[in-house]
Amino acid sequence: MLVIKRKSLIIISVLLMTAITFAICIGALKGGSAGAEASRMTVVLDAGHGGVDGGVTGVNTGVKESELNLMLVKDLQKYLEDAGLKVVLTRSSDAGLYGIATNNLKRKDMEKRKEIIEKAQPVLVVSVHLNQYSVSTRCGAQVFYKAGDENGKLLADSIQSEFNAMEEATRSLSALSGDYYILNCTQYPSVIAECGFLSNPREEELLLKEEYRDSLAYSMFKGIVSYIAQASMAD
Repeated sequence: MLVIKRKSLIIISVLLMTAITFAICIGALKGGSAGAEASRMTVVLDAGHGGVDGGVTGVNTGVKESELNLMLVKDLQKYLEDAGLKVVLTRSSDAGLYGIATNNLKRKDMEKRKEIIEKAQPVLVVSVHLNQYSVSTRCGAQVFYKAGDENGKLLADSIQSEFNAMEEATRSLSALSGDYYILNCTQYPSVIAECGFLSNPREEELLLKEEYRDSLAYSMFKGIVSYIAQASMAD
């Protein structure tokens, strides 16, 4: 499996860079600058929660969502960087993004995420989370996008398709529109990838396994690359 992934990564990287090079050439012909086109190669990864906000917790182990989100983001970061993309993380540790603030921590945390995204000027944003539901049988990884954002929907559909194709997937889901701050705070195509339910004992057990988290990260990677390639050719 590892050998197959490595071979696939090489092929995907070549296809990605070909698409981006094509877009840069077209941009230059249209009077665009190479610098502006190069900024398209930046991806922002947002590990949800952090600091005092641990997010949801595992039904059996009590594992914090924020910790698993960061693990997933770092796995995804490696795949993207190996493919030649620049990656900016909103957080790279377990700490929150509210600094020394003593109140309004959530608002300050989210505003900092917006600031990081706008400074990066990325081609896309993926915010990684885990889900929870009152019924423990609810399961599956699902992607959300901002209603009316065609690029966001294309990105969400690309990632959702890869999630549905995973060997461990037990049902096929559709990407859904959602009204969330991280989707609405900037004009860049953004999605929230809910990578499973910590309220589901089976998914909690899977999410605690490094190999499964790697599979989720690889699925997101393939969805991101597919989106970038399509967007680059469309330009």
